[in-house]
Parts: sequence; C-alpha cells; structure tokens
Amino acid sequence: MTAPTMRAWQVRRPGPMATKPLVRATVPVPHPGPDELLVAVRACGVCRTDLHVAEGDLPVHRPQVTPGHEVVGEVVALGPNAGSRFAVGDRVGIAWLRHTCGTCRYCLRGQENLCPESRYTGWDADGGYAEFATVPADFALRLPDGYSDTELAPLLCAGIIGYRALLRAELPPGGRLGIYGFGGSAHLTAQVALAGGAEVHVMTRGEQARELALSLGAASAQGAADPPPVPLDAAILFAPVGELVLPAMEALDRGGTLSIAGIHLSDIPVLNYQRHLFRERQMRSVTANTRADAQAFLDFAAGHRLEVTSPRYPLDRADDALGDLCTGRIAGAAVLVV
Repeated sequence: MTAPTMRAWQVRRPGPMATKPLVRATVPVPHPGPDELLVAVRACGVCRTDLHVAEGDLPVHRPQVTPGHEVVGEVVALGPNAGSRFAVGDRVGIAWLRHTCGTCRYCLRGQENLCPESRYTGWDADGGYAEFATVPADFALRLPDGYSDTELAPLLCAGIIGYRALLRAELPPGGRLGIYGFGGSAHLTAQVALAGGAEVHVMTRGEQARELALSLGAASAQGAADPPPVPLDAAILFAPVGELVLPAMEALDRGGTLSIAGIHLSDIPVLNYQRHLFRERQMRSVTANTRADAQAFLDFAAGHRLEVTSPRYPLDRADDALGDLCTGRIAGAAVLVV
C-alpha cells in the first residue's frame, strides 16, 4: 500500500531569498509520535523567523526543514500517549516552542523558554508550510472563539512574542510606548498596549505600515530612525536592525527600557554611555516564550477583539509570501491558506 503524501515546502540551501532557498516538495504525511497530535493544517502564519531560517541567519538545526510555526489546524490523529486534552476534530494551534525538558532549573522556576533542551517548530522539527504537521500534545494550544483560522494564525507567534516583549519592556500604566518596526507582531502588540491605556508612537520605514499604525490608534507614526514627538517610558524593537537600537535608546526617558523582540538582530553599533544608557535606561532581549505567556495572551485575545491584518497567500505561493516579507511589501501578518 502506498503511503499518503502531501505538499510541503523545504529549506534546501539557506541563503538570500533571491537564491530561492525555499523549494516545493511532495513528502510523506508524518506519523504522530507516541505523545503527539497529527494536525491537518488550515492556515499558517508567515513569520520573520521563517525568513531567518530560510536565509541562514539562524543556523540549520534540521536539514531540509519545513518552516512555519503559527499553525492553525484540525486534529486528525493522536499518538497512544497523547492524553485526553484533545480529540479528533478539535481546532488547535501549533506555536514556536514545542519541547522543554521540564526538569532543569529554568523550567522549574517558570522560565522554560530558557531551557537548554528547548526545541522549536519549523527549526528543529517540520512546521506548517505543509498540509499536515505534528505537535507534542502538551505544547498544542487551545484557541479562542470568535476568530477565523487566518486571524488566529498570527496570534501564535507574532501575538505571543509581542506580548512577552511588552512584559519585558515594563511599560508603566498609562505610559508612552515606542514601537520600532510595524509588521505582524507590532500591529498586534500595539493593540494590547492601547487596550491597557498606553500612548503608542510608531517608528517604521513603510508608508503603508505607518497608515496602519495610525488607523489602529497610534498617537504618531514616523520614519524608522526618526525621534518620537515625546520621550518614551518604554520601547520595543521589532525590526531586526541593530542600528535602530541607538535612536531607540536615545528616545527613552529616564528609567526607560528597550525590549528587543526578535530572535535575530544585526550588529549593534557602539553605544555612547551618556546619550544612550545614563539615567538608568536599560536594554533587554526576548528569548522565545513560555506556555504561560501563550495562554495569557490567548486569554487576552478571547476577551479583547484584536484586529488582525493578514494578507493571504495560497500554500503554493509560500516563497512569494516570504519574498514579500523580506522586501517590506506586507502590512500586517501574512498567512498561508491550505
């Protein structure tokens, strides 16, 4: 009997998008492991991390990996040890974090995102640029009602990691938040901050992105390195551009914090202590997220209707979607529809 196959995309030779690192393939449908779910993919968000994997900014963990870690789909099979949290027919989410050891000091103190044994969807294991994907049942996510599949997909990384970045920025109640770069994650994080009473100022390169920011309620929107009209209590850098650290740090008020949201950042130029750090300004990185972060953000999304701007691409055009993300032609968070 012939094994069933599916359409999928693989990163064959990481490199610039112009070299076409993403290749369409026909591969066997995966079997769920003992503790895993097999999920029929309905939608998969297109994340900048996928671009970093494709272009080689992130080192290869799994040769010919299938990217994609913002997966919304339907459970179609369960491994024998997958437990009873999910049943065939359930709608579930697959996110970036897919394994931690559960026993190291980081896991035991609630920082599983720092686990040395952590593993990731679309980097260590095949992801959602395909018709089917697997996920350990303990790392699958229940999804809020009231959203379509394409609206939910960007919430599973863009939303979750933006939420953690906002926590790391320590924005005071009613404070002024600066957002540098305004793509998939930023446009969701801005809405979370605005719902909490923040005043949001956006610095980004694209005119379309600036228009989106203002339409969502930002107080101002200007060029990527332009100074905001007021000092900032906190800022989040979403653009993977190290040069923007300097204007972001300089824009902070006394005691302000810059949170850097990306998994990859180009080199940061030399900081000047007086201009960028003095008066107790500080900079923090963000490393993945915990399952608790994911649940807290999805609970927020259940109670606060988020506007998700999600240009759609069919699965067969995944390479075009990544190419458009690379060149800044996407406002919001692109989603592959299967």
